Amino acid sequence: MDNRRRQPNSSSNLVYWSSSFPRQPARVLVVEALPPAWADTCAVICDAMDNFLSLACNLDGPCRIPLLSLYAISRQQECLLPFVKVQGNLARLLSCVDELRSIPAEGCIRGVSRAGELLLQAVLDSLQQFKQYIRHTSTSSQAWSNLPVEVTVVTSQSGRAIVRQLEAGLKETDLVSLRHLLVLQIDGSWDWGQEIPSPEAAQHEDSLMLGTEVELQQVENSVLAIESVLKVWLQEQGGDQERLHLLLPSDNLTPVCVKCDIQERLISPALIPLTPDLGVKTERLRDFLPVAKGSANQSSAPQKLRAIKTLRADGVCESVLYGLPMVIRPTTCWQLDWDEMEANHHLFLALCHTLRTLDLFLLLQTDSRSAAGSSGVISHYLLQPSPSLSFLLKPVASRELLLPSSMAVPSHDPSPHAMQTVQGCLSQLEEEFVLNPLSLCSNLYQHLRGRGLLSQPRYPYRVQSAAPHREQVHTPEGLRNRAARQLQNPGRHHGSHSKVRATVAPLPSSTASSSSFLGHPPPPKRPALSFLNNRSAPTQPEHHGDDSAARMQ
Repeated sequence: MDNRRRQPNSSSNLVYWSSSFPRQPARVLVVEALPPAWADTCAVICDAMDNFLSLACNLDGPCRIPLLSLYAISRQQECLLPFVKVQGNLARLLSCVDELRSIPAEGCIRGVSRAGELLLQAVLDSLQQFKQYIRHTSTSSQAWSNLPVEVTVVTSQSGRAIVRQLEAGLKETDLVSLRHLLVLQIDGSWDWGQEIPSPEAAQHEDSLMLGTEVELQQVENSVLAIESVLKVWLQEQGGDQERLHLLLPSDNLTPVCVKCDIQERLISPALIPLTPDLGVKTERLRDFLPVAKGSANQSSAPQKLRAIKTLRADGVCESVLYGLPMVIRPTTCWQLDWDEMEANHHLFLALCHTLRTLDLFLLLQTDSRSAAGSSGVISHYLLQPSPSLSFLLKPVASRELLLPSSMAVPSHDPSPHAMQTVQGCLSQLEEEFVLNPLSLCSNLYQHLRGRGLLSQPRYPYRVQSAAPHREQVHTPEGLRNRAARQLQNPGRHHGSHSKVRATVAPLPSSTASSSSFLGHPPPPKRPALSFLNNRSAPTQPEHHGDDSAARMQ
């Protein structure tokens, strides 16, 4: 099914951040496929693109890459892929990667200057193609009218020389739609016959890179490094507005506001369809256990997690853990005999005590050999011991889900004024030694009650006014027939636990004049009450003249 037509499921809505990625740019990838470096970089670049596109095309939720175009530079400039949408287009994108992989790695070098000219022509052609695409689609959709574009040039040559050549060639070009131009230099030991620039020339080239149009980034020749660069495309590229305000108490009425941006650390597995083995569903025990195949009465086999490594407790980064934790305790299954249960209890206690004593965590992975019909996707978990006789099990993100994140250590200390302000704000907060979630209230109960009352009527039965009933006109025959029916079915409208039942006839009209005015004979006198015992069968009432006596059964 086309991912563009597939609606995100409820779990996706729960884990997905509120941002809708409104400013994601279109992407252009220009790959240099020149010998001799192409023989070493071809498999690396194409494998990284295969991995990245397999993930990007299968993500639910808002579109992170609206458009993608691919250019290859070999003997000539070639557009392998015009601008197309990414979601739901995996087959076409992978075929273009196969076409890029088929470019021969042998041949003569036309010259570095000629390669730079081809790269510049590819960038200019991509900008022109983008303008034409936007002009064609903006007539039917206003969402594409202000869409920016970012160009990434992958080269194995000297990045400084390529940056200088691109900046010189783009000076007379309309760059309104171009948000960013990245030159990605793959490090290697290839001899391009270039002279090593002097320090003065290198400083001059550094000044050329200070512009906002062109940026140089160097990476190693590995699939993981190039894959991390491509995964930046999946992160929100906003910057038009801050995403978070931290409010700190202050001496005056206005709190101190710290403005922040928000960045995803990993791709939520809930955004990836058809991956039940990825370990995302740890919210319920039913979701964690494997599905039983066979009859409904057949119990499912227990989940098997194999220990693969021990980890130092201080070497675990909290940002790579996701999902809700689960508490692991020694089993009390009644099907085990007493000796086996006691031995298992001692093993559990020994494992917990040893890990706590050595300050270690246990890294686990699903045992794919024991899972019949498994999809082949492996999930990983972290087992953390606790002072009580229990473990805490948390899912761990894998390489495929991680997004690049720059966590550089600041090079300078904050200013004394900022330090004094923050310290004054923190001194006004109450300090707790232990985090107690029972003291935190989210007003969830009030919200659920209010939503439930608004979604349904206040009382399930229709309340009728008593005035119309009192104004209804009843004939004597109708009153007698209704009383007889009620006496024949005494338990129909009354509770079975009452010891005495009473059948009350409706009140007649208030005055006889009203009945005579309507053309009816005057109503009889008020019928008598008939009290029936629960243990006796109902009998027909007896009438003596105009008065009816009430009988106790």
